[in-house]
Amino acid sequence: MGIGFRELLIILAIALLIFGAKKLRTIGTDLGAAVKGFKKAMNEGENEESKPQISEDKRPDADFDSQKSETKSSKNA
Repeated sequence: MGIGFRELLIILAIALLIFGAKKLRTIGTDLGAAVKGFKKAMNEGENEESKPQISEDKRPDADFDSQKSETKSSKNA
C-alpha cells in the first residue's frame, strides 16, 4: 500500500508545475544537504557512545545540613 511509480510521477509533475525547475532543484539540493548533515551527526553521536566515559568524581559531597545545624545552635547560644 505504498506509493507506486505512477503516484510518484504525478506528485513530481505537480511539484514541478507549482515550484518550477530552478526552485525544485534548489529544494532538492537543500534537502540533500540536510539529510547528509543529519547522517553525519548521527554517526558522530554513535562514535561518542562507543568511547569510554570519563570516570566520575568519587569525592564525597559537601554536607550542608550539618553546617546549618551548627550555625543555628551557635546563634541560639
